[in-house]
Amino acid sequence: MTRDTVNVQYPTLDHTESVANIGITKTTVTQANGVTIPDAFSNKNNSLFIVIDTTASAKSSLTVKAGDAYPNSMLGDITIELPVGISAIQIQDLSRFEKADGSIDLDFATGFTGTIFAVAKWAGVREVE
Repeated sequence: MTRDTVNVQYPTLDHTESVANIGITKTTVTQANGVTIPDAFSNKNNSLFIVIDTTASAKSSLTVKAGDAYPNSMLGDITIELPVGISAIQIQDLSRFEKADGSIDLDFATGFTGTIFAVAKWAGVREVE
């Protein structure tokens, strides 16, 4: 299966570095493909949010796939319910789901329709301009 790619979107600080803004780009989910989010945990700061807008007429489910980078992945996949409308999901146990390449994979239940995007904040020191 070739998964659709959803890239993490990061905020851009204004010139005062007091306000950050993200212009969101949504990806329409192709349920049969599933989704991969490259470098999902590159910040290691628990700031990743996955936002899903379920447009189907009935609730659905999302499976967060176990990774292969850490022993904690032996806990396996986890499936969560997605209500109709917008859900914001934050992954707390990075080591359970992170793959060796830093990505995370998501599968959607049959019948799911909707969009997805992922956002996170930068961690660490900015480069000197």
